[in-house]
Amino acid sequence: MTTEKTELNVRTAVRDRYSKIAEEFQSGTQTDCGCTPVPTSCCGDDGDTKDESVHIAALEKYYQNVDTDTLPEEVTGLSLGCGDPITLAALTPGQRVLDLGSGGGIDCFLAGQRVGETGHVIGVDMTPAMLEKARANKTRLGINNVEFRLGEIEHLPVSDASIDVIISNCVINLSTDKAQVFREMFRTMRPGGKIAVSDMVTEGKLPDGLRESLSAWAGCVSGALDIEEYISGIKNAGFVDVEITPEYLDRDQVDDAVRQLGGEIQLGGLSKEAVYKAVFSAKITARKPA
Repeated sequence: MTTEKTELNVRTAVRDRYSKIAEEFQSGTQTDCGCTPVPTSCCGDDGDTKDESVHIAALEKYYQNVDTDTLPEEVTGLSLGCGDPITLAALTPGQRVLDLGSGGGIDCFLAGQRVGETGHVIGVDMTPAMLEKARANKTRLGINNVEFRLGEIEHLPVSDASIDVIISNCVINLSTDKAQVFREMFRTMRPGGKIAVSDMVTEGKLPDGLRESLSAWAGCVSGALDIEEYISGIKNAGFVDVEITPEYLDRDQVDDAVRQLGGEIQLGGLSKEAVYKAVFSAKITARKPA
């Protein structure tokens, strides 16, 4: 299979997965079918839903310094990330913010609260069904400083040097061309701007079978870059002062993530202990030279 064909298949699988999440989501039936490896996520059997208490616990884990109670369930129920880029970004009033893979809009709305009326937030997502949810939430909340655009993070519908801060929550790892994503981030950012990303990464390479599973790509695990490759990709795009802070997953989360990939996925001789240490959520910051 050609590289182009593989990239198309992966992109289609990811779009289909997140379209299904958006279309099937209903207030009161919490779901977490994105990157967060938790029990009964949509990476498992069709129709699985997550208990509300588990979903709330995930929000509290990742957004420890953010009050998500300011947002309705229609927004928080579509939280699919693996971290808190909002706190990491340390946003200030008046900034222009870009969210890569904005989904239902939770990070955009939280960012909008921090940049205020003089600031502006742009969310980019390639899934029309997710954009529909996000735009409906924007209308429901009466928010004027947030907008959502259809597009791929490898080809951002954003003008050059127009963004102060770029955030993303467990989305870049889904791309098959991360180097292009980093180049687009650099292009759209103003000199002196900042990256604040939460993403899944690895320390050491995962087995090929794990990486090649389309269901694994949609679950954020097999698309994760080795941390050294991730850092190199950001630096090669032109960013400086790259900093990584790891947040290791609970062992039961890793067990669930592996189980959700299906029994046919082999770990290639990698021990469970090695898997526990190999995959983690990372807080990643960098800046564009002024």
